[in-house]
Amino acid sequence: MNGKDEKAAPENTNPRAKRCCFTGHRPQFITRPIDDVKVDLENAIMVAIKDGYRIFITGMSCGVDIWAGSIVGRLKLRFPEIKLIAAVPFKGCEESWPPEWQEQFHRLLKKTDYVKVICPEYREDAYQLRNQWMVDHSSRVIAVYNGHASGTRNTIIYARKNKIFVKYLAG
Repeated sequence: MNGKDEKAAPENTNPRAKRCCFTGHRPQFITRPIDDVKVDLENAIMVAIKDGYRIFITGMSCGVDIWAGSIVGRLKLRFPEIKLIAAVPFKGCEESWPPEWQEQFHRLLKKTDYVKVICPEYREDAYQLRNQWMVDHSSRVIAVYNGHASGTRNTIIYARKNKIFVKYLAG
């Protein structure tokens, strides 16, 4: 990745305290204008920062994950105390993506403070394991959700089952 694999995660005695992760759909499943979704994401991230959240976790997939992570990456210039963790489902997950998304993935990876690779190689449940890891290390989830069955819905269900606050944004 970028040399940040396996480094110690930003320290905290409670792995969930003041950590926020993102879940949401890929662009083709978003039912609203993308620019509106990005504005809502930035507003939700700003509320989280105001509420004391300092560590943000992105799942690094096309769409909401990369948009949210990029917003945090940009906000790090204004709020140097915030950190960004990349939860990568497996090494090489981006290799089959269109070139523009691969470029965004690698650009975002350079802005992260820590990279957690969930699985060393592809496996069928890599994305679900990534989503569970993010929730297990967060006390807030910002979810861009369109109401349909998806990995996003599964992540929301997992978060609610574990009593993690979910901030819903229309997807």
